Amino acid sequence: MCLGIPGRIVEVWEERGTRMARADFAGETRKVCLAYLPDLQVGDYILMHAGFALTRLDEEDALATLELMRRYEVIDAAPAQEEAAPAREEAVTR
Repeated sequence: MCLGIPGRIVEVWEERGTRMARADFAGETRKVCLAYLPDLQVGDYILMHAGFALTRLDEEDALATLELMRRYEVIDAAPAQEEAAPAREEAVTR
């Protein structure tokens, strides 16, 4: 059985003509091939299988999935670093 834990891309680079990334999966970092989804960027959430990013997730769904996995103790209860993404700045008007 395979368990799809959402991961957040933290680094992107090119390796021998192929876009690669490092993604944080609930505190565990993995190298990911972006050949199937080459437009992914740092901060995007993904599902990976066999080392390939196969699905892009929106942030809300990814965080909700991680919270549910923590609640049912599928993953560690402590929030991982991938969720500590900088808050989006709101426009300030005067």
